[in-house]
Amino acid sequence: MLTRIDLNSDLGERDTPEGRAIDAEMMPLITSVNIACGGHAGTLDLMRRTAQLAAQHGVAIGAHPGLPDREHFGRRERSVASEEITALVISQIEMLADVLARDNLVLAHVKPHGALYNMAASSPEVARAIVHAVQAVDRTFLLYALAGSELVKTARASGLTVVQEAFADRAYRADGTLVPRSAQGAVLQTELDIRLRLRHLMMGAVESIDGASVPIYADTLCLHADTPHAVPLARMIRRELESAGVRLAAVCHE
Repeated sequence: MLTRIDLNSDLGERDTPEGRAIDAEMMPLITSVNIACGGHAGTLDLMRRTAQLAAQHGVAIGAHPGLPDREHFGRRERSVASEEITALVISQIEMLADVLARDNLVLAHVKPHGALYNMAASSPEVARAIVHAVQAVDRTFLLYALAGSELVKTARASGLTVVQEAFADRAYRADGTLVPRSAQGAVLQTELDIRLRLRHLMMGAVESIDGASVPIYADTLCLHADTPHAVPLARMIRRELESAGVRLAAVCHE
């Protein structure tokens, strides 16, 4: 039975009045934030403002590196050499770390974004490239990865501390991977669907899109800020978890 979990969201991705407003409303509701750092989205100014907002609310700050493909928001998978992946992840982590240093803020974790995240979940080569990048910058960073994935196994074998992640708003396949966003039903959007997801997660499982029960252990739960009605859904998630006796807190090194 779940007793504690981190609630995270990917913010600093939309430098528009609507995007900034949603970020401001989401931040007090989460315990960890993943800030876009120049690949799929994000600017130096938006990174700094998002990090300052996180600091105001005591939210743990993480880097959210993605493929440099703003046209498709870093969500289109493509073949990328391992060396290129390592280099782009290092550069994006360091970019955010430099921004944080201006305000004496601390970078706690790294969570790959979109296609990079999904590729690392199943590809040992991509997983190794990301692990090498994190190790090259700071071996003490926590690494967020899809629960039970190849990235979890590779990172642990390399001595990194892994935070296993589940999703409140994404459909799963029977093998524990996420249903591609291009497929129908890939994003859960209703309160009913997400309440059911929470109930299953609290019992250590998720229900796949074909109805199978998939065992899962999660340290953190993600709700995307670009999911429709993300802010009221985040409030509902907090209420549901807290009423069930689940403590919401950022993940810390043991």
